[in-house]
Amino acid sequence: MTIDEAELDAWLRLLGTPGIGRVAARRLLAAFGSPQAAVRCSVAARAEVIGANAARALSEPPEGHAKQLRSTLEWLGQQDGALRQVVTLGDAGYPPMLLETADPPVLLYARGDVRLLNAPSVAIVGSRNPTAQGRDNARAFASHLSRAGWTVVSGLALGIDGAAHEGALEGGGSTVAVVGTGIDRVYPARHRELAHRIAEQGLIISEYPLGTEPLPSNFPPRNRIIAGLSRATLVVEAAVQSGSLITARLAAEAGREVFALPGSIHSPQARGCHALIKQGAKLVETAADILDELAPAATGRSATLKQGVTEGPGTTDDALLAALGFDPVTLDALVARTGWPAAELGAKLLELELGGHVARLPGQLFQRRAAS
Repeated sequence: MTIDEAELDAWLRLLGTPGIGRVAARRLLAAFGSPQAAVRCSVAARAEVIGANAARALSEPPEGHAKQLRSTLEWLGQQDGALRQVVTLGDAGYPPMLLETADPPVLLYARGDVRLLNAPSVAIVGSRNPTAQGRDNARAFASHLSRAGWTVVSGLALGIDGAAHEGALEGGGSTVAVVGTGIDRVYPARHRELAHRIAEQGLIISEYPLGTEPLPSNFPPRNRIIAGLSRATLVVEAAVQSGSLITARLAAEAGREVFALPGSIHSPQARGCHALIKQGAKLVETAADILDELAPAATGRSATLKQGVTEGPGTTDDALLAALGFDPVTLDALVARTGWPAAELGAKLLELELGGHVARLPGQLFQRRAAS
């Protein structure tokens, strides 16, 4: 997952140009195969993919680009005990769990152990203003899950998030913090020491460029990464209108398990969890309830992580199978997930089909075969 200056320059131009968001960036990657090719090609060629205005905008580096590139290179070169990397959509180590989601981030800044992107994980989220019992519950559940081998994912916010990270570290396992700022910022400031511990013993990730301030608009998109990385999401306490319920909804839409901890019928902080339970979330009373549901998945994903650690990145076939998931998918969706050219993907899918690993379905759909 190392990246040279020329490649980083192209990624930052692609993502930093006004008018080119994640969707347009993925379209360009699908059409041209790499950010360098997307930047170098003609305006006319780009316009066919993302429209004339955005295509022209990409012709020149955006304002402040040189400074952003320099600061990112300097950040990557710092040595403080926690490894710094960028993980792009085309990397072999890009987490398959995110590839299965509708809106995978194009680039992630990472500080810590990037192997945790592929660890079996559970998200724990909830109120920024929890009750004392809610905080204790989050800490206890996270500690128990951590001891059982699950990585705890949360958002480093005050309240339930912070308690979840602390509990995971106390359990002797690992935790991933997905932040809504540049990875060089700590928000809230009172979690500075906690963030340092997570970087040393776990992983902090962000899709936002260095220097990004904690804008309110950053946090709902951040929640999709928390949900996407995790096999399941546990909501400990939440009001009816809260970001935690957004995370739970995104998890459910991605086909992941959603758990909720019940509380007093008189507590406003329990109403969000009760609403989730009414909508089909699984009521849990102990961490063992979650482990019983997730035990089969934990075995498979733990083996995958172990294999990745001991044997290094998977082959192209492995990466494509991971991108396929197990649901029927179109070629266009695979192009968006992988960033590979359609012709290359078509040839590789044919090889996997002939090998019995992929089935071609009506409607130009492809599906991974369970036997593989």
